[in-house]
Amino acid sequence: MFVLYIEGPRDKDVLRAWAQRVSRSLGRALSERSIILGGRQPERAAAHFRGVRRVHDGARALCVLDGDGGRADPPQGDPALEFHVWERRHIESYLLVPDAIRRSLRLPQDDHRLMRACRDLLPEAEDKEGWCRLDAKRLLAPDGELARAVGRPIQPGRVARAMREDEIHLEVRGLLARAQAVFQAG
Repeated sequence: MFVLYIEGPRDKDVLRAWAQRVSRSLGRALSERSIILGGRQPERAAAHFRGVRRVHDGARALCVLDGDGGRADPPQGDPALEFHVWERRHIESYLLVPDAIRRSLRLPQDDHRLMRACRDLLPEAEDKEGWCRLDAKRLLAPDGELARAVGRPIQPGRVARAMREDEIHLEVRGLLARAQAVFQAG
């Protein structure tokens, strides 16, 4: 038995899309075995997993949490429940790939509004502190700065589905490999 704990429905949609790029079976497993916590609630995940373990002795789980600017570390205790806290502030930070956003919106190559906005709003790739501070949820909101720049809402799940495998951030690929290992072991 494998369980994936995530903060919200958008996280599920985004992780499933990324997982589909790596493995269709992992994408299905993440979709079928995801528990939405309703925000950053690692203690809730731990409590739920204790109940799962009472019924399924060999169960394994992975709980994925936003970094949220350096909040406290999640609880440790049951080695069968692993935690992953994004290095960046939000999972949405890993969607800020201009070409993938452009493809998700079906913008023509010569439409430079998105690229200008990204150049103005996003930190340099190597600026770890800048990425940790960046409020990607706000940027990608239906009325956020990127949506205003291109004149229409940006849907995170569509961006994730539009990403090529080589555009998926190394940390995301590492998490997916870890999820695959936990899924296969549980």
